[in-house]
Amino acid sequence: MKVAITGATGFVGSRLVEKLHKEGHQILVFTRNPATAVKVFPPGAFPQVEIVAYTPTVSGSWQEAINRCDGIVNLAGEPIAEERWTPEQKQKILNSRQLGTQKIVEAIAQANPQPSVLVNASAIGYYGTSETATFDETSSPGKDFLAQVCEAWEAEAQKVEDAGVRLVILRFGIVLGNGGALAKMITPFKLFTGGPLGSGCQWLSWIHLDDLVNLILQALTNPGMKGVYNATAPHPVRMAELSQTLGEVMQRPSWLPVPGFALELLLGDGAMVVLEGQKVMPQLTLEAGFKYQYPQLLPALQEIIG
Repeated sequence: MKVAITGATGFVGSRLVEKLHKEGHQILVFTRNPATAVKVFPPGAFPQVEIVAYTPTVSGSWQEAINRCDGIVNLAGEPIAEERWTPEQKQKILNSRQLGTQKIVEAIAQANPQPSVLVNASAIGYYGTSETATFDETSSPGKDFLAQVCEAWEAEAQKVEDAGVRLVILRFGIVLGNGGALAKMITPFKLFTGGPLGSGCQWLSWIHLDDLVNLILQALTNPGMKGVYNATAPHPVRMAELSQTLGEVMQRPSWLPVPGFALELLLGDGAMVVLEGQKVMPQLTLEAGFKYQYPQLLPALQEIIG
């Protein structure tokens, strides 16, 4: 296949490019920073990767590169939990997803020939947060900021169906791997100061990075997959269990909680991403026949940290 990927230099995207490249596919990496992309994917090691400079929220000649692609994977978006949610940052978070997806869909509509599939990222933030409810792909959207972002993001992606292109939306949970959210949690454990974030009662719906990459590949190649799928493992855990399991695997204590107010001082409203959670089940993902390598947390963490 020839696959175009936005967000390809990120935590998920770079692993996806590695896997596709190993399988012999051609990859177009859409990037705002070609110099960074060349460092991440040096031509000697990645001869089948072509780097395309683009401005995600602006139409341009970059859109022509989508001609003759078999599939598009749209992963681009401003990081959600790394800065305080000022009004400007919230606008960035929304625009990077809503306008970014709009321009990808515009490019697909103009392409000749058109790709057969768009795999578009979304997030389980779509459901809002709850300590008691259980959500699956049929659940209604929440009412908070992240839920509104996800709704707007998905609404733009859905317009690709007007062009007759198959759409798969994957609502990502917390992705566990060497990097991302887990890297930030591991540091305190290394210093013997690890513990749950906030109350520890909040649900954490997670997925191992390799499972997520395999699910994206299945979405690209299986014409039977269409619509929304939760990209989460079938066994979500509460934050306290994640901390306890992480301590076990790292052979470190896990009793020192990080108080919620400390995260709120650091991240403001953005702290809700880790202080409030949701229990999300991948009902349709399982029905689509997806086989998880890491359905349970302990083996997932052992593989990542071991």
